[in-house]
Amino acid sequence: MKKLITALICGTLFGFGLAMSEMIDPDKVQGFLDIFGDWDPTLAWVMGGALLVSIPGFALLLSKEDKAHIKQGVIDSKLLVGSALFGIGWGLSGYCPGPALSVAPLIITELLWFLVPLVVAMVVAGAIFGREQD
Repeated sequence: MKKLITALICGTLFGFGLAMSEMIDPDKVQGFLDIFGDWDPTLAWVMGGALLVSIPGFALLLSKEDKAHIKQGVIDSKLLVGSALFGIGWGLSGYCPGPALSVAPLIITELLWFLVPLVVAMVVAGAIFGREQD
């Protein structure tokens, strides 16, 4: 129960952070990806701020055993295909899963063009690959 409450608090804080930084607005994200047009660097500042908090946090919280289990340098076809699909979906819709879930209660019709394929892809990937055990 303690983990569930902690996850709820962290998720809520993350959602508020996305809303405050306007990263739930797909135009902001697409403005960042439009490097040859009207480029908006806001997303880079948000990512930089997140890294300033998360990197020291993970360094403090992860034990040596946890760090040993983190896979590094494993690039396979599933990673490449998944990354490509994620990037295409993010670029076309302006949403990635975090902001999409944060804005989902607003029931924005255009969001359905992202969330429905996301859920279908998750179900299909789960059926094909299952959950891998380390």
